[in-house]
Amino acid sequence: MTLPAFLFGCLFATLYGAAFHLWRGGNLGRFLFYLAFSWIGFWLGQFIAENLDWNFLSVGPLHLGIASLFSFLFLGLGYWLSLIKTDKN
Repeated sequence: MTLPAFLFGCLFATLYGAAFHLWRGGNLGRFLFYLAFSWIGFWLGQFIAENLDWNFLSVGPLHLGIASLFSFLFLGLGYWLSLIKTDKN
């Protein structure tokens, strides 16, 4: 993984998290939550695609298609987890 590919991946993961926050709304904490889930999903997808040699929408050493798919899956998971309400008695 080259430095430009890493920075390009960070840019996409940040864009996905920011766009999701723009769509769903929330405060600064929710924004950071979405960014974290987007980054984790993106780089996990990149790692899996690289190790299993999956090539879907690859841009140089970056497996953008699979990494984006995992980022969206993790954003959905993060949103679902954020809907859980705790009872404060």
